[in-house]
Amino acid sequence: MLTNHKNRLIAASVAGLLCVAGAFTVQHYAEAKPQAQSPAPSAVTVDVAEVHQRNVTEWKQYSGHLEAVEHVDVRPQVSGMLTAVHFKDGSLVRKGDLLFTIDPRPFEAEVARAQAQLAGAEARAAYTADDLARGQRLLADNAIARRDFDEKQNAAREARANLQAAQAALKTAQLNLEYTRITAPIAGRTSRAEVTVGNLVAPANSAALTTLVSADRIYAAFDVDEPSYLQVINAAQGKDLPIHLGLADSEDYPLTARLSSIDNHLDSTSGTIKLRAVLDNRNGRLVPGLYVRVKLGSSNQHKAILIDEKAIGTDQAKRFVLVVNPRGQTSYREVRLGSLQDGLRVVESGLAEGERIVVNGLQRVRPGDTVTPHPVQMGATEPDAKKI
Repeated sequence: MLTNHKNRLIAASVAGLLCVAGAFTVQHYAEAKPQAQSPAPSAVTVDVAEVHQRNVTEWKQYSGHLEAVEHVDVRPQVSGMLTAVHFKDGSLVRKGDLLFTIDPRPFEAEVARAQAQLAGAEARAAYTADDLARGQRLLADNAIARRDFDEKQNAAREARANLQAAQAALKTAQLNLEYTRITAPIAGRTSRAEVTVGNLVAPANSAALTTLVSADRIYAAFDVDEPSYLQVINAAQGKDLPIHLGLADSEDYPLTARLSSIDNHLDSTSGTIKLRAVLDNRNGRLVPGLYVRVKLGSSNQHKAILIDEKAIGTDQAKRFVLVVNPRGQTSYREVRLGSLQDGLRVVESGLAEGERIVVNGLQRVRPGDTVTPHPVQMGATEPDAKKI
């Protein structure tokens, strides 16, 4: 009797366990079925462009400043009172234009005195020449002593020397008179007049009356680092190098220049060498001292891969792009970048021609994601805000 009761308890326990297990199995399949039927996430649509090569000129950028081709400090060469200033501050003048006048009256008097001395010297030279000629005739007839003839000859020589001295004194006086008219030694733009009318000026230890700089051409001076000098300047072997300039009021490089000179040594302290490019300035708009951005190109073109800058991501100090394979999967690719060419960035290493990269929507995908490529031309991507 006890045995039958125990068997019934065991059977009831097994039946209970089977019911619990069945209920758990039904609940598990009930929960798993909706998950199995949920749709897979759709692939993100991104702009994808094929990478191509093209011929480019490698450009390097530097900072510099403008310098005058000719710079003159205008100073007096004679002493005297300044009586006139003949230019307006900052005006353009031609070579030979009158700038200042120093009181000429003392110098005119000196010229007159020198002319009088010259006339006396000429008369003395003529008299001694005639006297020497008479002495020669008398000496031939033994009518004069040899000593008297020598005196006449010596007097004629002294008279000729005095004549030359008088001529030189007159030239000096005339030159000093010319110096009272201070003219422009070059064509260009004047500074302000540093000395005004009524002041005494002198050539010794005097300040410049004004400065004058040439205006039709101007230099752009800039320093080039040693690697660039070896790769670009030395490699050019005398060929013309393209040089474009930009001022502070422009982000572009609208001005064209040509290389004028290369310094004769490299500065060992800074590791740079000074170059000067010359450019036309016929309108006089450019003035010395202006800051200038210089873009120096190589003499020969080479093939390079160019990509849109929107396609470039930053990973700490690295730059990368996402390459899309034929199955639409993205992969991380580190790249080394070069200069900017017409809005596109040169890729020096990391990409090959024919590969496809994500050029818009980079922030919405990760390496390994599957994307839906939307083909576009490199450099003509649509704004990411237009994506749905």
